[in-house]
Amino acid sequence: MNTRMSKAPRASSKSKVMTVFFRVTQTAAIIAFAWLLASCATAPLPSRPAPPPPPVADTARPGDSASLPPVRMQGKSRWVPVPWADLPGFEGDNLFEAWNAWLKSCERPGPVFAPLCGEVRRLSIASGDEQRAWMTSRLQPYRVETPQGAAEGLLTSYYEPVLRARRQPGNGYRVPLYQPPAGLGARKPWYTRQEIETLPEAQAALRGREIAWLADPIDAMSLHIQGSGRLAISEADGAQRTVRVAFAGSNEQPFRSIVQWLAEQGQGRMSAPWTESTKAWAAQNPQRVPQLLWSNPRYIFFREEALTEMDAALGPRGAQGVALTPGRSIAVDRESIPYGTPVWLASRGAAVDLQKLVIAQDTGSAIVGAVRADYFAGTGPEAGLLASRVNQPLRLWVLWPR
Repeated sequence: MNTRMSKAPRASSKSKVMTVFFRVTQTAAIIAFAWLLASCATAPLPSRPAPPPPPVADTARPGDSASLPPVRMQGKSRWVPVPWADLPGFEGDNLFEAWNAWLKSCERPGPVFAPLCGEVRRLSIASGDEQRAWMTSRLQPYRVETPQGAAEGLLTSYYEPVLRARRQPGNGYRVPLYQPPAGLGARKPWYTRQEIETLPEAQAALRGREIAWLADPIDAMSLHIQGSGRLAISEADGAQRTVRVAFAGSNEQPFRSIVQWLAEQGQGRMSAPWTESTKAWAAQNPQRVPQLLWSNPRYIFFREEALTEMDAALGPRGAQGVALTPGRSIAVDRESIPYGTPVWLASRGAAVDLQKLVIAQDTGSAIVGAVRADYFAGTGPEAGLLASRVNQPLRLWVLWPR
């Protein structure tokens, strides 16, 4: 019992010491935790990088003014970039017709358009909308102007006449069509029209070079002006066939308009196609016909070409070396617009209203200047009637690869 009474006081003292120790430790922990909280509240938080701004959508479409390339100088012309919306009637054209002409140009493409010809061929069976979408993505329209900034020019038209001819002279067929003479390149310029018809040395150089003979000198002049045509020809054995005569060279003399010459003689404005009006004047003034013809010193030489069924559906070969497509080929000044270039043409006049895609595939001695084109109307009398009436204002846009 004494033992138990002596242990009790020692156990109570140890318990008190432990209680104090735990309280002190607890207080220190509370103080430390409070200090930690205070430190976290006042210390700056570590910085994180700001999120990137959302991407800005590119709303500029091909040809919009915000994305237009600079102005281009092209030989005799100035090309001003414009949006596609500037092309009048672009949404309404039947592009399939023009695509046939474009495919022809791809037979002999220039270096600029050759890389596109594979796509042009694939799109030949596409819809008009698909062709239009491809054009707006791959091409840039440029308004054609003179170097001085004039955007309006002149549109005329030409065609392929069909004339009766004979392989041998006689029975009224007395006007020859010639192949180029052997020495054409040795003398520049060669003899004038008047000299060809009157000088023995010029006639000697052309002897044996006759392709066929026509009956009317005005028809022959028409063929010289158009540069090519078809002959419904009677062979020496009486056989009948149709051939094409194409431009093969000239005497390199200047071209003079016989219509202008007639106007200077007081003939006045012609109400009919120039061939009909000129024939009527010639019938009334037979003694002056040589003077009329000689007023144009330029003379054209031809080559004969066979006319297959496939060839008959197209026009003659133009200066690019490909067959012309009626209504979709134009002659241009090659120093303003290169051959093979797709061109948007707009012209409104008494003869015709045109807003369409055409291809620059030909040239002509009278087709000079930046905003100048000759519209190929086709073959035969109806095309000739249209061609004789077209003389009206013109605007052009070249469609150039981006």
